[in-house]
Amino acid sequence: MSSFETKVREALASPQNQGEIPDADAVGTVGSPECGDMLRMWLKFTEKDGKRVIDRASFQAFGCQTAIAVASMATELLRGKTADEAKHLTAQELTGDLGPLPPMKIHCGQLVEGALRNALDQDASAIASSNPQASAMAPTLASSLQPSRSGSIRIVPID
Repeated sequence: MSSFETKVREALASPQNQGEIPDADAVGTVGSPECGDMLRMWLKFTEKDGKRVIDRASFQAFGCQTAIAVASMATELLRGKTADEAKHLTAQELTGDLGPLPPMKIHCGQLVEGALRNALDQDASAIASSNPQASAMAPTLASSLQPSRSGSIRIVPID
């Protein structure tokens, strides 16, 4: 087993910061249920030394183990960063102790980076509208997977 695989297994054995932050200042979501990979990230800010920094970050993920491991690493790495510092982190930097991702797993880092950037964009919008709770009203990631009910077709299983 490669060193990368070992680190992913270790991260999965004890994932950090999984779940919602009910009073989050920003929430970002990327992916789609059609492709199978979705990730939502919550950010909570605080004031520290006159700067607004990330106090807590958490995530929910539906997808591969590597995406979960990268999200776990990234939420730890984000603590204490300003929004501007976080915005400039690359997908490669967000992998933390996992190190460089294999070519077929690069999209996992990009998924985490996308959720972070989406959350930071939501945070900027909420600040601009003077309603920091606006983005926290987003539904859970699980509810995003529920198919929308449209049309008049109903499927009924037959025994």
